[in-house]
Amino acid sequence: MSTLNLTECLSVAVEAARLGAAELERWRKQFKVKEKSRADLVTDADHASQRAVRDHILAKLPHHAFLGEEDCVGRKIDEIRPPANTPPVWVVDPLDGTINYVHDVPAYCVSIGLWAGGEAVAGVILDPRQNELFTATKGGGAFLNGEPIRVSDTASLETALVSTGFPANKDAQRRNLKVWAALSPVTRSLRRTGSTALNMAYVACGRFDGYWAYDNWPWDVTAGACLIAEAGGVLSTIDGKPFDPFRMDLIATNGKIQRELFDALRTAEGEPAGGGGAGVADQRGRGPPRGRRVGGGG
Repeated sequence: MSTLNLTECLSVAVEAARLGAAELERWRKQFKVKEKSRADLVTDADHASQRAVRDHILAKLPHHAFLGEEDCVGRKIDEIRPPANTPPVWVVDPLDGTINYVHDVPAYCVSIGLWAGGEAVAGVILDPRQNELFTATKGGGAFLNGEPIRVSDTASLETALVSTGFPANKDAQRRNLKVWAALSPVTRSLRRTGSTALNMAYVACGRFDGYWAYDNWPWDVTAGACLIAEAGGVLSTIDGKPFDPFRMDLIATNGKIQRELFDALRTAEGEPAGGGGAGVADQRGRGPPRGRRVGGGG
């Protein structure tokens, strides 16, 4: 970390994101679609975007490592965690929101995060259809198209707009559908954009007040985690432990509703509220589901 030039890293990531997004737009409406599994799509555009991002980053920063979604199909989340002594790792989703992309819904993006020293130290999320570029570096603040951004000031869950995502696997959706039903009457409203990275970018810039999900992957959340932290927000696991992109569960908020959302999620799942929460470890240690393999969501 002491020798990592985050300004240079961010510049390279922005250039890479633009190259990836250009591939997405070039392929739009002329790609072929395949299913990784039912309702979990991958397109020619995913692969073209990832090649463009990877080639640019590794040409500029050849001593860094690269972890892209399309290289990890079929692998368990346990298997892709970088070892402690690994060089800085670029964690990339070349097309977050593939189903939106396939249906020409303008809510998808390129997400590029940098994981180094056990934390998210840089993040770039580029939405090519809205021409919105979200950027952040550790200690350097968070920005949207070059302008500083901050999380919202919403102070209670009942006035909060909160987002979530669902896995592609229909059976795995049942857990979150139960929670959605429970949270719907106690929030101002809920949203599902179909893109985890955009959900997190919207928390960072104050459009959403919070986000939760049970089935994220590191390329979904690494860039967004840096954005939210630098914009003044708070992240934790569902059981109140510190944020870890290599766990599948996440709560991310403006900080003001973190404890209230934490308690609401526990209540929705039939557990007592309290014990853990924002920045406090839950000693019962409920871990994430460990056996699931790479698959999309939104």
